[in-house]
Amino acid sequence: MDSGVLGTRRAVFRWGFVTSIGVVLGYAAVLLADARHFYTDDTESQYAPLWVMLGRALREGTFPAMVPDQWMSGNYTMEEAGLFNPPQLLIDLIAPSVPNLAVYATIVKLLFSILAGLGVYRVCLVYGARPEWAAVAGVAFPFSGFFLFFDTASWMTSLTGTAYMLHAWASAVRYVRGKGGPIPVFVFLYLAISVQYVFPAVESALMLVAVAVGEIVRHHGWRPVQRLILSALRVTVDGLLSITSRRGTTRVGYDLLRPPWSELLSTAARSWGPVSRLALVATCAGLAGLLTYLPSMLSAKVSWRGTAQINNDQFLTVPWSESLNASLPSAYPAFSSWWGYVQPLPMTYIAWFLIPALAFVDWRRAREHWRDFISIGLFAVMALMWTAGPGTIGPLRWPARVLPMLAVGLLVLVCVLLGRFGTVRDWRGRAVAAGVLILLLWVRTFSADPHRIGWHVLAAVVVAALTAAVVAVGRTRGIAAACLLTIAAMFPIAFFQVRAVQPNLMSWNLPADRQQAMAAFPDFEGRNIQLGDRGLIGPPDKSLDRAYGSLVFGNYAKDLELNYVQGYTPNGHFYFGEMLCMRWDGSTCPDAYRRLFAPEPTTGRTVVDLMLLDRVILQRAMFPDARTQPAPQGWHWVDYPGHDQWISVLERDGGPVSGLNGRVADARDVTATSTAETDATSRVRVTSDDGGRVVFARLGWPGYRVTLNGQDISFTTVANSFVAVDIPAGTRDAELVLTWRPPGWKIGMATGAAGVFGVAVLQWLYVRSRRADTPDSPGESSGESERELAGSVS
Repeated sequence: MDSGVLGTRRAVFRWGFVTSIGVVLGYAAVLLADARHFYTDDTESQYAPLWVMLGRALREGTFPAMVPDQWMSGNYTMEEAGLFNPPQLLIDLIAPSVPNLAVYATIVKLLFSILAGLGVYRVCLVYGARPEWAAVAGVAFPFSGFFLFFDTASWMTSLTGTAYMLHAWASAVRYVRGKGGPIPVFVFLYLAISVQYVFPAVESALMLVAVAVGEIVRHHGWRPVQRLILSALRVTVDGLLSITSRRGTTRVGYDLLRPPWSELLSTAARSWGPVSRLALVATCAGLAGLLTYLPSMLSAKVSWRGTAQINNDQFLTVPWSESLNASLPSAYPAFSSWWGYVQPLPMTYIAWFLIPALAFVDWRRAREHWRDFISIGLFAVMALMWTAGPGTIGPLRWPARVLPMLAVGLLVLVCVLLGRFGTVRDWRGRAVAAGVLILLLWVRTFSADPHRIGWHVLAAVVVAALTAAVVAVGRTRGIAAACLLTIAAMFPIAFFQVRAVQPNLMSWNLPADRQQAMAAFPDFEGRNIQLGDRGLIGPPDKSLDRAYGSLVFGNYAKDLELNYVQGYTPNGHFYFGEMLCMRWDGSTCPDAYRRLFAPEPTTGRTVVDLMLLDRVILQRAMFPDARTQPAPQGWHWVDYPGHDQWISVLERDGGPVSGLNGRVADARDVTATSTAETDATSRVRVTSDDGGRVVFARLGWPGYRVTLNGQDISFTTVANSFVAVDIPAGTRDAELVLTWRPPGWKIGMATGAAGVFGVAVLQWLYVRSRRADTPDSPGESSGESERELAGSVS
């Protein structure tokens, strides 16, 4: 191998290693400021306990798509469980063996943050950045404001999906340019889709659009895009004219399929060959990932997300002006969120060097290569547009969640510009320009948050000093030293940003050590429901020796390996939630107690009986006088010493009922005997002379099928919640089988197979084309490899 190629590759790997080490050091700085930063909010209350529960099920040989005893969160095709994501399943399998979930979550997030950093590094390289500046972008991204304080701290699926999407971006560019195959694109896109969180999937689609447009413009200029737009306009105009001419339906359809369409397709075929192949790979990945979202789409009608709507509101919509303070570490932006208008976290911060660095770009040279930046700029613009609203687009809500995409776009853009066109010529004039930019940063930051003027002044001085230091080092020691200093400055900034917001504003402070928590908590076997409100727990009581030794909220019960009705769910069953006024975190209203013991009109059975619950736990703060009242009929109060300060407990007089007859909750005018029971299937032997009804302790999610002696029969629901089956008259000793499968699973499996087959064909075509293009001369091959590699890092 030529020494030039070898040296270039060594530089790429060396600075990739620097990127990884930089992320590790950044994590260390954050942990020094807050040891639980990466185990807070949704991570401690939703994801980590979910890993434990799913891992236990997988170890037992069960695929936990449906867990009916966990009523509120038991349909895991609706949750962010990553059921079809192999790396996530590996995380689940390991989780039950790790005693401290805070340590485990931090390690997992560190690995994915390194993956995300390397993804940004790769994206910079494919657009021609020097490895040094690509590493700067790669280290900076995991510690950008919103990503650091939300995605890595709390929203785990956003972190993992973003990491996969970034590698899909780099692989997509390489594939379009003939430097890589379709399989990496397919794999990373599929992984981004199958995390079971819709934002990375949509962001991946926007990324692919940006890559496609950018590559077309890069190779062919704007003319193919203009031809496509004109052809599309011709299709639209001709179609409208044919409709308004009131000709027959057949003729209208014929006109719409006439030459304008063929012209549009031929235009794409002539100019967009590589982009078309990318579209095919993306289609294959979408087909493979359809099984991830099809069940939730087909179940949405009974969930909280059942209405597809586009609304605009001010909640977590970020005005574009707030992005003008992206380089000031003290920037607390102004927009509406949980904490009011002025935010207590630097959500819009990206990197300290981002804006001042613009003064050290040779814009005249950069303008000559403007086509190379279309993809990056378009992606950043789309992200910026989205952050400002609408507030809700179907399942997509809270546009501030897209701020990390804006950070990616701007970091890649600036670091590619610095890597290719950075200069310190006429450094005095550029220093003045950088000072003006920092002043503008300060003005915008002060305007949003005028009460912290001292911190803003200090932050501006620090950024100015760091900029001067990096420029001086770059002039005297070279680019590598300047980039290392740029990276090193990120660590104390991350430390002080996290330290400044202590105590953690989002922490539930749930116990991290599962063994200690299980030892302290009552051994509540069977099926339990807790009625209470998380908001009634004050900050001093959020510890294992106080409230968390007796009460569960979110998915905390899964940490304890206990079976509770409630759990953390953003997609709860609408009708069940209304019946017991149960919220996303498992909290209930005070009236839930009355509702639970009220008879359901059509069966005459109480809701607690239809759910086959063994125990009812009441939060004393919500029901302080409950123990002074008589227990409901068939129940009695039970003392649990050491826990009575927090809970009052009701248990059945005759003992647990949850395992007596499967999930048969009520049998009216029918004899029903359970013969076999799993999470997905109930088998019951039924007899009814005059016809009757069997009600199951199962929530009526779409996907159920009922057979009687092998013949399909219909089913219904009681109170829009409980699955019920009407048994025909004259039924004698028949087998009733109630089975649940994720709705659309057959379609999802078929499309998945089609996607894998499609990418296999594309890979075969790619390998065959590479063989056909292989030069006969070894020297020619070596020279071509050197030019390609050098082009990716120059």
